[in-house]
Amino acid sequence: MKTILLIAFMLCTLQGIKAQNNIKMENQADVSAITDALENYYFKGIYEGDERRLGSIFHESALLFGDIKGQPYFKTVDLYLSGVKNRQSPKDSGKPFKGEILKINVVNSIATAEINVKMYDFNYRDFLSFHKINGKWLIVNKMLTDTSE
Repeated sequence: MKTILLIAFMLCTLQGIKAQNNIKMENQADVSAITDALENYYFKGIYEGDERRLGSIFHESALLFGDIKGQPYFKTVDLYLSGVKNRQSPKDSGKPFKGEILKINVVNSIATAEINVKMYDFNYRDFLSFHKINGKWLIVNKMLTDTSE
């Protein structure tokens, strides 16, 4: 009887491991797509001051909230992209720029990404909310804070 229970327990455990691996594999494609969007559109768009590239991964109704140097910050995505377009880009300034992905979480068609962006005299921590719309991951909300001291 102990043998039968042990075999049943092992089979259930193996099925659970198999199911967990399937979930990870499904999420891996989404994590890769979000990573690509962050590296090739978000970071690159900010660095080069390319508002079209950057804007291509934002939902048209996205909002941005946070604080910079202790001051409240709120913009629509259109105002944000206009600012990116009309400022000197980090690339043109010759100053250091570093974008780093800290964490990505995916659940079905929604995801969050925690990232860090160092540029000029700022060290931004961004929390980006994504939604997969028509097969494409788009930023639907951005929260940011300047962690420079």
